[in-house]
Amino acid sequence: MRKFMRLSGKKKAAAVLAALCLATAPMTAYGMVRTPVASGSTTYGNGKVTMDASHTDQGYVMVKYTGSNGKIKVQVTKQTTYTYNLNARDAYEVFPLTEGNGSYTIKVFENISGNQYAQAFSQTVQVNLENQFSPFLYPNQYVNFNQNSNAVAVSAQVAAGAADQLGIVTNVFDYVVTNLTYDHNKAATVQSGYLPNVDSTLATRNGICFDYASLMTAMLRAQDIPTKLVVGYTGQLYHAWISVYLPNQGWVENVIYFDGQNWSLMDPTFASSGGIALGAGDGSYQAKYAY
Repeated sequence: MRKFMRLSGKKKAAAVLAALCLATAPMTAYGMVRTPVASGSTTYGNGKVTMDASHTDQGYVMVKYTGSNGKIKVQVTKQTTYTYNLNARDAYEVFPLTEGNGSYTIKVFENISGNQYAQAFSQTVQVNLENQFSPFLYPNQYVNFNQNSNAVAVSAQVAAGAADQLGIVTNVFDYVVTNLTYDHNKAATVQSGYLPNVDSTLATRNGICFDYASLMTAMLRAQDIPTKLVVGYTGQLYHAWISVYLPNQGWVENVIYFDGQNWSLMDPTFASSGGIALGAGDGSYQAKYAY
């Protein structure tokens, strides 16, 4: 059975790290902020929509709308359909390709009336990722950061004392849950289509679960740790969690977890080999979307 716990600070982090006794390679300098670009080498479009697919091998496309409609949606479909608002006008927005290699269809819809939309653009692209982790290292709408973000600077400070990537995960978690307060009023009044702003979250030191998840994910990606912000269900209950890729372990699912009230860090269990076994799945967690 999974065990989750809230860490109490640096002493707990140090105890966890000491107990691991992993034979890891020497620590390298983490920290690499990737910047999506619309370089124009591969584009598709019409009079209203331009899609730049120059970097599908990096796990994203960029879409620009130049029409006059006020409400635009973008759908990205492989096996699952992801639906986003397109908020910019005359500027590109980035949309991740999170389901690995294969055929993706990107569609753009214009609002007609109420909740009715008409298709304005559709294009299918073949994706062959250069690196399977790329979609979970770049920024996107839900995990929005850049080299100048305060979240990146704070991430570097928080990560500085860590011995390895698990230590960075522990430090980032501890920093966020210690310094942020849950905003109950915001949770009760937040509107559909809300997007987190990681630097605003840091500045106000409060937020809803979406803000916590976005900030932690951005801070980990800024340290070049592949990180998924996942939303889904346990039974009928809606949950959110963060999964990370660790050397010699692979994807560690649900390492940071939201149970509907609090964020928690999974308590590691130790395999007889001296490695770690984190998040041994019992099948009850059903991921719906990964950003």
